[in-house]
Amino acid sequence: MANPIPRICIAMGDPAGISPEVLAKLLARSDLLKLACVSVIGDRRVLAEGETVAGVKSDIAVVALAEIEQAKPGKPVFVDLRHLDPATLRQGEASAAGGGFAMRNFREALLLAKSGRVDGVLFTPLNKLALKQAGNPYPDEIRWAADVLEWKGPCSEYNRLDDLWNARVTSHEPLREVPGMLTRERILCAIDATAAMLGATGMARPRIAVAGLNPHAGEGGVFGREEIDIIGPAVEDGRRRGHAVEGPFPADTIWIKARRGDYDAVLSMYHDQGQIALKLLGFERGVTILGGLPVPIATPAHGTAYDIAGRGIADPSATIKAFETLVALAAMRLALAAA
Repeated sequence: MANPIPRICIAMGDPAGISPEVLAKLLARSDLLKLACVSVIGDRRVLAEGETVAGVKSDIAVVALAEIEQAKPGKPVFVDLRHLDPATLRQGEASAAGGGFAMRNFREALLLAKSGRVDGVLFTPLNKLALKQAGNPYPDEIRWAADVLEWKGPCSEYNRLDDLWNARVTSHEPLREVPGMLTRERILCAIDATAAMLGATGMARPRIAVAGLNPHAGEGGVFGREEIDIIGPAVEDGRRRGHAVEGPFPADTIWIKARRGDYDAVLSMYHDQGQIALKLLGFERGVTILGGLPVPIATPAHGTAYDIAGRGIADPSATIKAFETLVALAAMRLALAAA
């Protein structure tokens, strides 16, 4: 039986950064476009700017929002909302106009997913300052997506670098608030969710390493007791549930073990604990996945790269990896639903 072909919607991100360029480079990959029925939401003029910068031309038909079902494997379609003239933007700068452009594209893609018309959403890099200038009330994309999808269940951001994953107990939170947010129950929930997320990619029993919070994982209580009182007991709870989970480990050395293949995922206590490690290991290939939602959502892990916008040197590798990851996740969901 042939693998199901998912329907993937791509929302154009911040137009003043490298988003138009990396999207144009992705759409020039006919070998990748055969993997899904691809629709793109944005402004055709902005994509044309990206094509010029990238030195490619996209063979993509323009359709109305009601016509995205015309997308076929290898034959993408473009929903032209005509809501931004790139000539009105200053490249390399955050603006309310750019943020508003990205907000509308992402929202329309999420609504298509909510209605069941697409099986997954990819968005090219956003800029949080531009989104805030445009009136975006959400601190991050995961809460934004959950709200639009009306999802009340647990969800979290995950980062993937090839076969190595990073999960988080807390994410976009002020660092001074993190210790008070860590509870045995919350960490156990993150262990459960991480195992489920990796299970959705085909791993039967993923190996999860849990990082500590304090230097040297507290050094037996010398530098803090969170590892003894909260994190360690949560790890034990995870083992009792059947997960292949170990820790807590010092956060500055666990990535060495993970990189050499001892673990499939590292569960970090806060954002930078894992992000710094993964971006150093492979900034140009990292992918961010919004997991736990009714549909898979992915984006390249890097940002808008305002400093190189318009120069034609943006590496599309992370965007390509995000697309491939999303297609695989969506196809697996379709296969499970049909079983």
